[in-house]
Amino acid sequence: MLGIAAAVCSTASFAPQAWRVIRTRDTEAISKRMYLITVIGFALWTAYGATLRQWPLIVPNAICLGLSAFILAMKILPRRQVEQVAETLGVEPEREAAGPGDGGRLSPCPPSSPRAGRPAGDRAWR
Repeated sequence: MLGIAAAVCSTASFAPQAWRVIRTRDTEAISKRMYLITVIGFALWTAYGATLRQWPLIVPNAICLGLSAFILAMKILPRRQVEQVAETLGVEPEREAAGPGDGGRLSPCPPSSPRAGRPAGDRAWR
């Protein structure tokens, strides 16, 4: 039971990040190096499980590999292709409130504001 709980938690931990990336199309705060190392680690764990023919190692690590590889791919892809992937998945963009390190999302200012429509990270308008 302990192993099953660990596998479920490990596997489920990547789903919120993948869903957030799809919803917001924002990967600014994601570390490319961290996800590259994570993808390699899950690939190795999956291969290790396969050599032992141990499904409890193979299944959760393969799922984590797929989710973390998706997040890494979204980080590496150009913005236009990230948009295309999200649209292909049928998810409408959800823009979060702009703030420091917002990745260039549009500001949430009302249309009458002098900052309206300007990139939220544009310091000249702060």
